[in-house]
Parts: sequence; C-alpha cells; structure tokens
Amino acid sequence: MNTNSPISRPEPPTGGPAARLSGNFDRIAWCYDALAGLVFGGSLRAAQRAALAGLPAGAPRVLILGGGTGWVLGEVLRHRPGAAVLYLEASGPMLARATARLHREWPGAARQVEFRLGTEAALKPGEQFDALVTFFVLDCFAPAALGPALARLAAARRPAAPWLLADFSRPRRGWHRALLGTMYRFFGAVAALRAQQLPDLHGALAGLGLRPGPPAYFFGGAVEGTVFRPVGPAEKAV
Repeated sequence: MNTNSPISRPEPPTGGPAARLSGNFDRIAWCYDALAGLVFGGSLRAAQRAALAGLPAGAPRVLILGGGTGWVLGEVLRHRPGAAVLYLEASGPMLARATARLHREWPGAARQVEFRLGTEAALKPGEQFDALVTFFVLDCFAPAALGPALARLAAARRPAAPWLLADFSRPRRGWHRALLGTMYRFFGAVAALRAQQLPDLHGALAGLGLRPGPPAYFFGGAVEGTVFRPVGPAEKAV
C-alpha cells in the first residue's frame, strides 16, 4: 500500500469550503501534542486506546483520518502489526511529522502505510477499508460539511467494518460546556477553525446505521472512546 514518495499529494478537492475540513493546523503542528498533554494529560490517548480495542483481527486495511503527528499510527501498528494503513491528514506539517515518526519508530512497517495529504475528499473511487479511525477530527467539521464528509467516509467502509471514534462527549456539566467553548474559541483564533460547537456525533453515526458499544469515558466524562458497529438485519427489523 506504500507509494514511491513518502507523501502522496492529490489534487485539491473541489466543492468550496463546505467540502473541506474546517481549520488549518499547520502553524501549531510543532506544539499540538504538548498542548494536548498539558490540558488533558493522558486522557486523549487513553480514549484512543479504548477505541482501538475495536480493530478487526488479522491484517485489516485501516483508514486513519486526521491522525495528526502520528502517535495513533504507531498504536494501530502495535495492535495489528500486519495492518495496511491509509493515513489521511489535511495539514502538511502534521503529515511530515507523522511520516518522520513512522520511519523513526516503526521503520519495518513503512511499506504498509500510505501517507496522503488531504481530507476524506482525497479518497479514491473504490477504496474500501476494514476499519475507520476518526480520533478528535469530526469535531472540527463545520455543520454544513459534516454530513457530506460522513457519507463519503461511510462509502469507503466495508459492510462489517467498525467505526472507531475518540472525541469529546456531549457536555452534561457546566465546566464541560465551558471547556468546549474555550477550545473552539482558541482554535478558531489560532487555526481558523470554523466549527463553533460539538456536533451530535452519536446521532450522526446512528443515521448511517451504526450502533455504539459501551463508551469508555475519561477526563471526568468529557472525553470518550467508542466503537461503532453496523446494526444487524434483525435489529433493523425491530
């Protein structure tokens, strides 16, 4: 699944701003991991580990969307050493860091990974995956872009493939709402993030015929790791 060059650069997607992931994280790629650790400690990574428990056995073909600087890629390869991975990332500096990290920490797996600059719009016709990994990325989509993005991702999911989600949970407490509001304002200022509030990710994925397993919560319930699986025929009939 590897390419001759470390990073594949597709043509820019068409369709205007609503077709693209909101925000530009190029300027903060160098400090993003440290910033996340400073605010959340190990909670974000714990949520991702919890969701990765849903990876299919064997040597699955895995799509990672918005993987950032590459920590999650190493975790996928640690869990499934034979996996073939498409790593889609909209930030060039983030993608460069992920590429360097792979060659530094997992050099033997370099031929199993294709790095591609872009969003879900950069998926090629007919590409299919055994698992979709969306960690702390769907919360970045502006409302007009989320539905089309999820539909495009769903089209690349094989029928039995799980959808692995790690993200912020719907706020139930005042401090949680305040935290989310602060984050959206911060990333709006430093990364031009157009999204202003957390979408109903559970509802959106349910609309695609997916049902969540029991979520694993972290950081006082503000962060979750959840495995979504397709609803079976018997359940659809109920």
